[in-house]
Amino acid sequence: MRAMSANWYAPLMVAFMFCMLPIGLERNAWAQEESTPAQPVAEEQAEPAAEETEEEADPATLIATLATDANTLWTCLAAFLVFFMQAGFALVESGFTRAKNACNIIMKNLMDFSIGSLSFWLVGFGLMFGATNGLFGTTNFLYDAYAGEGAASTQNFNWAFLIFQTVFCATAATIVSGAMAERTKFSSYLIYTVGITVIVYPIFGSWAWGGLFDGGGWLEGMGFLDFAGSTVVHSIGGWAALAGAIVLGPRIGKYSKKGVTPIPGHNIPLAALGVFILWLGWFGFNPGSTTAIGEGSFAYIAVTTNLSAAAGVVGAMVCSWILFKKPDPSFALNGALAGLVGITAGCDCLSPMFAAITGLIAGVVVVFSCVFFDKLRIDDPVGAVSVHGVCGAWGTLAVGLFANEVGLFVGGGASQLIAQTIGVVAGFAWAFSVSMAIFLTVKYTVGLRVSAEEEIEGLDITEHGIYGYPPAIISAGSTPAGQPATAGRTAASPVAEAS
Repeated sequence: MRAMSANWYAPLMVAFMFCMLPIGLERNAWAQEESTPAQPVAEEQAEPAAEETEEEADPATLIATLATDANTLWTCLAAFLVFFMQAGFALVESGFTRAKNACNIIMKNLMDFSIGSLSFWLVGFGLMFGATNGLFGTTNFLYDAYAGEGAASTQNFNWAFLIFQTVFCATAATIVSGAMAERTKFSSYLIYTVGITVIVYPIFGSWAWGGLFDGGGWLEGMGFLDFAGSTVVHSIGGWAALAGAIVLGPRIGKYSKKGVTPIPGHNIPLAALGVFILWLGWFGFNPGSTTAIGEGSFAYIAVTTNLSAAAGVVGAMVCSWILFKKPDPSFALNGALAGLVGITAGCDCLSPMFAAITGLIAGVVVVFSCVFFDKLRIDDPVGAVSVHGVCGAWGTLAVGLFANEVGLFVGGGASQLIAQTIGVVAGFAWAFSVSMAIFLTVKYTVGLRVSAEEEIEGLDITEHGIYGYPPAIISAGSTPAGQPATAGRTAASPVAEAS
């Protein structure tokens, strides 16, 4: 009944406004006649203006304007939710790392959004959505929607599109922060932030999403599907993070001849709060990628998104319980993020059942991926590469397997899976190689890593001159390797700090 009343309410209100519009115009005209003497010449001059007003009030035009304004509002609200994800990332990364680096984590998340917003508006948006030369956009730099043609409502929607794409770009940039945490020079990190927001992310984005605006890309031309960015956003950020972690090297004390030494995060509840914030933000990330209210498809996308996240939690918890004999909360939390990343590509075209399966597999994959990278001695303090890079690739491939009508397992053949595979490989090749070149350039020019003394003391005080917590708590809580100074036990999970 509530759905029926909502369906009837909107058209009735529109009809009521149309009925009242002539009455309002007549009243206004009567008031003018009462207040001023009759002036035939003035009335004749006013007749064209009245005719224009009547034309502007044409029902079809008004409805189209209202629809565009509603889409603008929805896209802005979704963008605001995605912006709030920056807080989630900051809390997750801070909670899964040591207390002596909390301020540094916050500063990096603050600055990659701030610098990313400016650089994406200046250059990145044009490269991603400008008229393309076949590889990247060549227009829309320093984008100004009011400079273009079209109705005011269309121009305003273009502003909404800009802010929505800006927060997406910031998401890709902040992924790198977690994998390089606790040992990166702050100034060098800022240099790379510019690199990912004006080169790495927008150019690949133009290949897959350029057609959403003024451009067009070769990946979307061959049928590659990535609705909200499992590859375009998350894998690009994850593969860039992998390059950074390799060039940077592991934290002091992380690996030894005896194997992996866990470096636990200082505040798991803080990280959990961050995960819940990210989960909420994903309801803007995925449903908001419709950028239109349409027929309410965003509600379906919200359901598939939630199912995948929940299944990811279950998959990661069970997997860690089997492997490490305890249900590890850090892996369970990361399972939620893995499920969210995994469903992002196919949230609009996977059935609820396949959405849950995609998330369940992502939750298992993230656990094994964290263990795998530790065996390779690639130190990723928050598991960013596994969550975003690996699970983003899995989610993109899942479209080729499970998508309605075109998926391999629903009778669609292998053509979509081939297109998805090409997109995944292209994303890895581009993001990893270009990011590797940027990080190596930074390393051998201005330097990428802090000194051993600075790392041991903590980046809060050495890089920013301030502690995130009272100094006594920090100095008493950990040794240089990050282990509790009085601890006599070994963590249950060999990658307990992985998130």
